[in-house]
Formats: sequence, structure tokens, C-alpha cells
Amino acid sequence: MTDHNTLSRRRFLSLAATVAAVPVVALHSRNAAAADLPLVVATDPTAKSLGYVADAATVKSPTFKAGSACAKCALYSGAAGAASGPCGIFPGKAVAAKGWCTAYAPKA
Repeated sequence: MTDHNTLSRRRFLSLAATVAAVPVVALHSRNAAAADLPLVVATDPTAKSLGYVADAATVKSPTFKAGSACAKCALYSGAAGAASGPCGIFPGKAVAAKGWCTAYAPKA
């Protein structure tokens, strides 16, 4: 009976370790996939309509607020410190962390 309990405990611990590792692996693959996304270009129709620029320092929009940038936007999901990352406005593409567009919404 002791062998059966030990085996069950081993299976449980193995399963628990596997389940705990899944989010770590998913996060790693998400970051790797984000790095592979093509950058949005200013000629993209959505980028044009939203006044997207890759460098917020060059913005000439009355709605721009100093200090605004994609990395500080609620729609940006890139890793902290990354040069670029995914944005909810541009599916399948990355935006420059220093970029800006009129859809900018500050993170809470």
C-alpha cells in the first residue's frame, strides 16, 4: 500500500510541475513570437488613419501629450524595455516602443 501512495504522490508532483511550467513556456513563446512580428510602416492604411509615427518626438498633432509613447499605452503588449512589441490596433504587426498614434490610451 505504501508503494501505491508513493507512486500516486510522484504522479501528482509530476503533473503539478508540468502544469506550473505551462505559463512560463507560453510566455516565452509569446515573447519570441512578438520579436518575429513585422513592424508597422507609416504607409500602412491603419497607421495613416491614426497618424502613427515610429518616433513620438516627431509628432505634430494637437492631441499629442508630451511623454506619450506606445510603450506607455494600454494597447501595447510588448515586453518592458523592448524596442518594439505587439499592439491591439495592429494585429499581426509590431509597433515601435517609442512610437505614437491617436489611439494612445495611457496605462492605468
